[in-house]
Amino acid sequence: MTILCPIDFSAATAAVVKYSAALAAGTGAALRLLHVLEPQPTPAVGLAHDVTLARQLAACRETAQAAGAQVATVIRHGDAAREIVEEARRYPTDIIVIGAHGQTGLTRFLMGSTAETVVRTAACVTLLVKPGCPSAYRQSA
Repeated sequence: MTILCPIDFSAATAAVVKYSAALAAGTGAALRLLHVLEPQPTPAVGLAHDVTLARQLAACRETAQAAGAQVATVIRHGDAAREIVEEARRYPTDIIVIGAHGQTGLTRFLMGSTAETVVRTAACVTLLVKPGCPSAYRQSA
């Protein structure tokens, strides 16, 4: 089993990494953390940006490994939604666990929604995770 977890280092990232790592560890699935670098109108700041990205990816990887997941990290370039769906095709994925940012109305219309596009176009199951404390997903009996 393979779980693909796209990460963008937003507020939802911590929750989605913890959730997907727990799911991977509990099922013995392989976990692929994917970050997509989208084209920027101005060039990135170079080495400082690369070092920051490497540290952020390493932190996400360590979080997932601490939960007991077997983790691979991947960086792709292009449109985020398209690259996420293509990565799921390149490496046959059973489930995509993606953060939901909660954009609605005009913001969603103007900016689009990566998660919404992935849900609509991916061939596999897609699970949306809201930002916040992962323990909030568990309900006490």
